[in-house]
Amino acid sequence: MSDWRKLRPLEWNTYVNQEVLVTVHEKQQVRGWVYTVDPVSASLVLVRFNALSQASVTVVMGHAVEQVEILQEADQDTAQRLGSVFHHQATPALSPAQLQVRRDSLRLWLEQNRVPVQEDGKTLRVAGVLTISAPYGAQDCSSPNEIILARVQELLERQARTGGHSQVV
Repeated sequence: MSDWRKLRPLEWNTYVNQEVLVTVHEKQQVRGWVYTVDPVSASLVLVRFNALSQASVTVVMGHAVEQVEILQEADQDTAQRLGSVFHHQATPALSPAQLQVRRDSLRLWLEQNRVPVQEDGKTLRVAGVLTISAPYGAQDCSSPNEIILARVQELLERQARTGGHSQVV
Protein backbone atom coordinates (compact mmCIF):
# COMPACT_ATOMS: atom_id res chain seq x y z
CA MET A 1 0.00 0.00 0.00
CA SER A 2 2.06 2.93 -1.24
CA ASP A 3 -0.68 5.56 -0.81
CA TRP A 4 -1.25 4.91 2.89
CA ARG A 5 -2.18 8.49 3.78
CA LYS A 6 -4.75 8.65 0.97
CA LEU A 7 -6.84 5.83 2.44
CA ARG A 8 -10.08 6.62 4.24
CA PRO A 9 -10.79 5.75 7.91
CA LEU A 10 -13.01 2.81 6.97
CA GLU A 11 -10.18 1.41 4.84
CA TRP A 12 -7.67 1.88 7.69
CA ASN A 13 -10.12 0.11 10.00
CA THR A 14 -9.63 -3.10 8.00
CA TYR A 15 -6.04 -3.19 9.31
CA VAL A 16 -7.10 -3.27 12.98
CA ASN A 17 -6.34 -6.65 14.63
CA GLN A 18 -4.05 -7.62 11.74
CA GLU A 19 -0.37 -8.45 12.03
CA VAL A 20 1.42 -6.17 9.59
CA LEU A 21 4.87 -5.38 8.28
CA VAL A 22 5.22 -1.63 7.86
CA THR A 23 7.94 -0.23 5.63
CA VAL A 24 8.93 3.31 6.53
CA HIS A 25 11.41 5.83 5.11
CA GLU A 26 14.86 4.44 4.30
CA LYS A 27 13.30 0.97 3.91
CA GLN A 28 13.23 0.25 7.66
CA GLN A 29 10.56 -2.24 8.65
CA VAL A 30 8.40 -2.49 11.75
CA ARG A 31 6.30 -5.55 12.53
CA GLY A 32 3.37 -5.74 14.93
CA TRP A 33 -0.35 -6.07 15.49
CA VAL A 34 -2.40 -2.99 14.53
CA TYR A 35 -4.25 -1.71 17.58
CA THR A 36 -5.61 1.38 15.84
CA VAL A 37 -4.94 3.93 13.12
CA ASP A 38 -5.25 7.65 13.85
CA PRO A 39 -7.69 9.05 11.28
CA VAL A 40 -6.09 12.51 11.28
CA SER A 41 -2.38 11.68 10.98
CA ALA A 42 -2.66 8.14 9.52
CA SER A 43 -0.30 6.98 12.29
CA LEU A 44 -0.41 3.31 13.25
CA VAL A 45 -0.33 2.04 16.82
CA LEU A 46 1.39 -1.35 16.71
CA VAL A 47 1.58 -3.84 19.56
CA ARG A 48 4.08 -6.67 19.90
CA PHE A 49 3.92 -9.39 22.54
CA ASN A 50 7.07 -10.98 23.94
CA ALA A 51 7.42 -14.57 25.15
CA LEU A 52 5.99 -13.57 28.56
CA SER A 53 2.92 -11.99 26.86
CA GLN A 54 4.06 -8.50 27.86
CA ALA A 55 3.06 -5.84 25.37
CA SER A 56 5.37 -3.40 23.64
CA VAL A 57 3.73 -0.47 21.85
CA THR A 58 5.17 1.38 18.84
CA VAL A 59 3.64 4.36 17.07
CA VAL A 60 4.55 4.63 13.39
CA MET A 61 3.92 8.15 12.18
CA GLY A 62 1.63 8.23 9.14
CA HIS A 63 3.87 10.52 7.09
CA ALA A 64 6.71 7.98 7.34
CA VAL A 65 4.70 4.98 6.08
CA GLU A 66 5.64 3.80 2.61
CA GLN A 67 3.98 0.39 2.60
CA VAL A 68 1.80 -1.76 4.87
CA GLU A 69 1.67 -5.49 4.25
CA ILE A 70 -0.86 -7.66 6.09
CA LEU A 71 0.78 -10.84 7.38
CA GLN A 72 -2.13 -12.47 9.21
CA GLU A 73 -5.41 -11.80 10.97
CA ALA A 74 -5.58 -12.03 14.76
CA ASP A 75 -7.19 -15.11 16.25
CA GLN A 76 -9.70 -14.64 19.07
CA ASP A 77 -7.04 -14.89 21.82
CA THR A 78 -4.77 -12.30 20.16
CA ALA A 79 -7.71 -9.95 19.55
CA GLN A 80 -8.62 -10.14 23.25
CA ARG A 81 -5.01 -9.46 24.30
CA LEU A 82 -4.91 -6.46 21.94
CA GLY A 83 -8.17 -5.17 23.37
CA SER A 84 -6.85 -5.32 26.92
CA VAL A 85 -3.46 -3.64 26.33
CA PHE A 86 -4.60 -0.13 27.30
CA HIS A 87 -7.11 -1.06 30.00
CA HIS A 88 -5.89 -1.17 33.57
CA GLN A 89 -6.62 -4.25 35.60
CA ALA A 90 -10.06 -4.18 37.14
CA THR A 91 -10.10 -3.60 40.85
CA PRO A 92 -12.13 -5.97 42.96
CA ALA A 93 -15.75 -4.91 43.28
CA LEU A 94 -16.18 -2.77 46.34
CA SER A 95 -19.42 -2.25 48.21
CA PRO A 96 -20.90 1.25 48.42
CA ALA A 97 -19.84 1.37 52.09
CA GLN A 98 -16.22 0.48 51.21
CA LEU A 99 -16.20 3.15 48.49
CA GLN A 100 -17.55 5.71 50.98
CA VAL A 101 -14.77 4.81 53.43
CA ARG A 102 -12.14 5.17 50.68
CA ARG A 103 -13.56 8.48 49.50
CA ASP A 104 -13.76 9.90 53.03
CA SER A 105 -10.26 8.67 53.89
CA LEU A 106 -8.77 10.17 50.74
CA ARG A 107 -10.61 13.47 51.22
CA LEU A 108 -9.39 13.72 54.81
CA TRP A 109 -5.81 12.85 53.78
CA LEU A 110 -5.83 15.48 51.03
CA GLU A 111 -7.22 18.09 53.44
CA GLN A 112 -4.55 17.24 56.05
CA ASN A 113 -1.96 17.81 53.34
CA ARG A 114 -3.47 21.20 52.47
CA VAL A 115 -4.78 20.12 49.07
CA PRO A 116 -8.08 21.88 48.29
CA VAL A 117 -10.70 19.16 47.81
CA GLN A 118 -14.49 19.08 47.61
CA GLU A 119 -17.00 16.26 47.33
CA ASP A 120 -19.17 16.45 44.24
CA GLY A 121 -21.58 13.55 44.65
CA LYS A 122 -19.46 10.40 44.47
CA THR A 123 -16.55 12.28 42.90
CA LEU A 124 -13.77 14.23 44.60
CA ARG A 125 -12.82 17.52 42.94
CA VAL A 126 -9.31 18.84 43.59
CA ALA A 127 -8.65 22.57 43.14
CA GLY A 128 -11.61 22.73 40.76
CA VAL A 129 -9.54 21.28 37.90
CA LEU A 130 -9.13 17.58 38.70
CA THR A 131 -11.62 14.84 39.51
CA ILE A 132 -11.07 11.55 41.29
CA SER A 133 -13.72 8.89 40.66
CA ALA A 134 -14.36 5.57 42.37
CA PRO A 135 -12.45 3.52 43.42
CA TYR A 136 -10.31 6.61 44.17
CA GLY A 137 -6.85 5.53 43.04
CA ALA A 138 -4.19 7.35 41.03
CA GLN A 139 -5.50 5.84 37.79
CA ASP A 140 -8.97 7.24 38.55
CA CYS A 141 -7.85 10.88 38.24
CA SER A 142 -8.88 13.03 35.32
CA SER A 143 -7.78 16.56 34.43
CA PRO A 144 -7.01 18.61 31.34
CA ASN A 145 -4.02 20.07 33.22
CA GLU A 146 -1.20 17.54 32.81
CA ILE A 147 0.99 19.10 35.51
CA ILE A 148 -1.69 18.98 38.20
CA LEU A 149 -2.74 15.51 37.06
CA ALA A 150 0.81 14.15 37.39
CA ARG A 151 1.35 15.76 40.81
CA VAL A 152 -1.92 14.53 42.30
CA GLN A 153 -1.36 11.03 40.88
CA GLU A 154 2.09 11.02 42.46
CA LEU A 155 0.54 12.05 45.80
CA LEU A 156 -2.06 9.30 45.58
CA GLU A 157 0.57 6.69 44.73
CA ARG A 158 2.64 7.85 47.72
CA GLN A 159 -0.45 7.70 49.92
CA ALA A 160 -1.18 4.14 48.72
CA ARG A 161 2.44 3.03 49.38
CA THR A 162 2.55 4.49 52.88
CA GLY A 163 -0.97 3.55 53.87
CA GLY A 164 -2.05 7.17 54.12
CA HIS A 165 0.36 8.09 56.90
CA SER A 166 2.75 10.32 54.98
CA GLN A 167 2.66 14.09 54.85
CA VAL A 168 3.29 16.10 51.70
CA VAL A 169 6.69 17.71 51.95
